[in-house]
Amino acid sequence: MKILMVLTSHDQLGSTGRKTGFWLEEFAAPYFVFRDAGVELTLASPKGGQPPIDPKSDLAENQTPAMARFKEDGRAQAALAGTRKLGDMKAEEFDSVFYVGGHGPMWDLVENPTSIALIEAFYNAGKPIALVCHAPGTLRRVTYQGQPLVKGKRVTGFTDGEEEEVQLSRVVPFLVEEELMRLGAIFEKVRNWQPLAVVDGRLITGQNPASSTGAAQELLKVLGARAAA
Repeated sequence: MKILMVLTSHDQLGSTGRKTGFWLEEFAAPYFVFRDAGVELTLASPKGGQPPIDPKSDLAENQTPAMARFKEDGRAQAALAGTRKLGDMKAEEFDSVFYVGGHGPMWDLVENPTSIALIEAFYNAGKPIALVCHAPGTLRRVTYQGQPLVKGKRVTGFTDGEEEEVQLSRVVPFLVEEELMRLGAIFEKVRNWQPLAVVDGRLITGQNPASSTGAAQELLKVLGARAAA
């Protein structure tokens, strides 16, 4: 089984002068869920090479077992340091795609024609797609059969309340929850920072960092069911 993991290359938090990137837990937890299941992983980002880690995601209060494991795992570190260029990725070479969150994707993946076309290619080919936290925002321009992909679908993602709590509601280009609902999605959520993974057919979304393990596990279940069928 082959899964493509997509990460941001963007490291500027709007016009704040602060750094951003991908959220480390949202990479580390799914990475090990997939690797431990024997999945063949390919990592990609718009610029290739080492993607920027959001420094906030590596603060003491945000440490998780998956992150601790990552810091002891040379193979995982090498994979992350050598991401391939997103433009070189083809949906037909993989069984699924998993988009890692963090604030970075809001700037470099949402309006990225390569990313949009790639997600559409996976979905049009009948393959499941999974996105966690801010990454569901990358579905903003993605269409399926002439409509927004998320229209009428059950989804989750980083909530307006969570964005408010981290005081970035006026920094991000748009609010994930508000935008997905505007596009016609049925947005589901639990209390801030609690885990939630939502599966609607071939679309799997996770609400926040705590949801990244669950979203990865749900993706494996969907892939397993497809293989069995």
